[in-house]
Amino acid sequence: MDMNENEIAWAEMAVTSTILRRAWEMELGQIGLTVPQALVLNIVAGSGEPITPMKLSKLMHREPHTISALLSRMEAQGLVKKERNLQRGNWVRVSLTKKGKEAYKRQLTARKVRNITACFSKQELESLNKMNRKLRAKGIEMLREMMPSPYGEPLW
Repeated sequence: MDMNENEIAWAEMAVTSTILRRAWEMELGQIGLTVPQALVLNIVAGSGEPITPMKLSKLMHREPHTISALLSRMEAQGLVKKERNLQRGNWVRVSLTKKGKEAYKRQLTARKVRNITACFSKQELESLNKMNRKLRAKGIEMLREMMPSPYGEPLW
């Protein structure tokens, strides 16, 4: 069966994404982190204040139960701390521990994979970013159509 040019482009992106993700996993593995852990560390550190697991799930485009399990593992490893909000007992806030802040700094030094786009010219990089934003918006639109949130509001 022949693929059309859209399907060929999709296949190229899928293979490239898999290769880049694997390279990032290997790079982070050398400093004892996984990709999801590094993403949580980046988001929490970048927020400047404790963040809710629901906000993390939205920012990471993952289901709340997936983030909850990840945070529990990270808390057991001493990377994050989950604290209940005193005013709203059912709200949890996530912050980095000292060990989490150290891990965040370590993963910032692992930048070989994150800088792979240095092979592009400034114009190519601008085009790539524009195309990625367009694809991400279309992907989010498709997700909303295919998988509505059980709470009546899309996660993304």
